Amino acid sequence: MPGKAKERAHRNKTLSVSEAERPMLESQICSLDDLKSNFHDDMVVHGDLLECLDFIPDAYFDLVIIDPPYNLDKDFNGRRFSAMDTEAYEEYLHSWFGKVCDKLKETGSLYMCGDWKCTSAMQRVVEEKLTIVNRITWQREKGRGAKANWKNGMEDIWFAVKNLKRYYFDVDSVMVRRKVMAPYKENGEPKDWEETQQGNFRLTYPSNFWDDISVPFWSMPENTDHPTQKPEKLYAKLVLASSKKGDKVFDPFLGSGTSAVVARKLGRSFCGIEVNREYCLWAIKRLINATSDPIIQGYADGVFWERNSFGFQKRASTAKTHNGSRKK
Repeated sequence: MPGKAKERAHRNKTLSVSEAERPMLESQICSLDDLKSNFHDDMVVHGDLLECLDFIPDAYFDLVIIDPPYNLDKDFNGRRFSAMDTEAYEEYLHSWFGKVCDKLKETGSLYMCGDWKCTSAMQRVVEEKLTIVNRITWQREKGRGAKANWKNGMEDIWFAVKNLKRYYFDVDSVMVRRKVMAPYKENGEPKDWEETQQGNFRLTYPSNFWDDISVPFWSMPENTDHPTQKPEKLYAKLVLASSKKGDKVFDPFLGSGTSAVVARKLGRSFCGIEVNREYCLWAIKRLINATSDPIIQGYADGVFWERNSFGFQKRASTAKTHNGSRKK
């Protein structure tokens, strides 16, 4: 049943779909029959994952990003996922994970998102089919406090590959620009950092702990009403590190479309499956918006910036533009 567009405050940039937009957006959603008759790149497919997988070619994708329902009670726009015991949740993961892995090329990489409660089950399931290379932990500031427990402020992403000797990884594309707090000089020159008009910065190699991610909220154009939406900046790191321009990205739980949107903004093809039709509409609208607005918040000038550094990014971009103009 179509969801009625919410009334929002003037400055609230959360995405919504109007009744007038629905027919156009609906026309761009692919069905299971479309998938059966004409699989192609850049599809947003509305359907059940297990019904769709047999009609997607094996060994086709360079990168798979999976953000499945965690082992929690959660309402996804009227479709409820209920928490279960660990054994049952592991069986749920087994029901589709093997077939998803079949879609990955021999040289491909896979990332699977989870929280503290389900990450051990995910590790066991992933290790049966792939080789785990690392576990990324990222800090999420958004969320309610807990009176009888520590607030959950972290999530994991398992990084795994089919072939440990042949997978692609471009660390130079995911460097982080950090402000230098104690600038050290050697012979009067900056050592391992850069002195600019915008401030002192150092390019650093990314670790497997990410504290520079902002969870989407009302003032960000990428924000939707999806309860577990992942940030574009988070997925941009995965896409840039583990795929090349023109590569193909698969997301079996597309949700509001973040993986597809990031793939489009970064010059990759995509295919996403989503069982909730309203989420498909959000994904299509975000993809349309991405064509005219390819910005990924927190990623600029080919590097990732620390959280709350938009002012520095803007000044750096302005200086670069002005310097480029003067060179002409």
